[in-house]
Amino acid sequence: MNQAPILELEDVVKRFGPRTILDGISLAVVPGEIVCFIGPSGTGKSTLLRCVNGLEDMQGGHIRFEGEEVHARGKRIIEVRKRIGMIFQQFNLYPHLTALENVMLAPVVVHGEKRATVEERARALFERVRLAHRINAYPAHLSGGEQQRVAIARALATNPHMLMFDEPTSALDPETVGEVLAVMRDLALEGRTMLVVTHEMRFAAEVGTRMVFMDGGRIVEEGGPREMLARPRTERAQQFLRAIQK
Repeated sequence: MNQAPILELEDVVKRFGPRTILDGISLAVVPGEIVCFIGPSGTGKSTLLRCVNGLEDMQGGHIRFEGEEVHARGKRIIEVRKRIGMIFQQFNLYPHLTALENVMLAPVVVHGEKRATVEERARALFERVRLAHRINAYPAHLSGGEQQRVAIARALATNPHMLMFDEPTSALDPETVGEVLAVMRDLALEGRTMLVVTHEMRFAAEVGTRMVFMDGGRIVEEGGPREMLARPRTERAQQFLRAIQK
């Protein structure tokens, strides 16, 4: 039996002034899918995630998450964001708070949960992201990979129904990229629904259930990651993959 989509995008258009960043994007994601977005910089991949999370207005089309319309200025956007965990390129941790305090902040302050309940959940999350030994460290004393794993724990702290990763390893030293990808692999094994903007093609091939190649604000090609990487159908995807594999 076919699953109902957790996320539906229908003819989504996003403009910044005269520039069209997203040009009629349509996509449906079912629970448990791991959709990896690839393509050249500036083609709208990150903007697409920000529209899904209501961080950017749209100029056309519809986005529905769990059947609910997503509007950046809508009254329900806080509830939508609670169910979508977002991990950015930059870690955006509060420097004056410990790793644990950063993870606890949103559930306690924004969502009004009891501190003791949140702390118990947060400590368990640090085990899952392999950072239990760094729970009381401040961001300045953490490596980039450790900070990004704290950011993942923070995104998980509100029990989201879907996770979105916006090039989560692009700001990391090569030595720490593997730490973050290992945690993402663990999340994939849990059956999490994930949207991932990435240049890590090996990760996409190993973990992704679908790959979407974007260029010029449009979806040019999509399919199984291994098949797309081995035999891209469109000339534009072939050009892009040849360039990044040199």
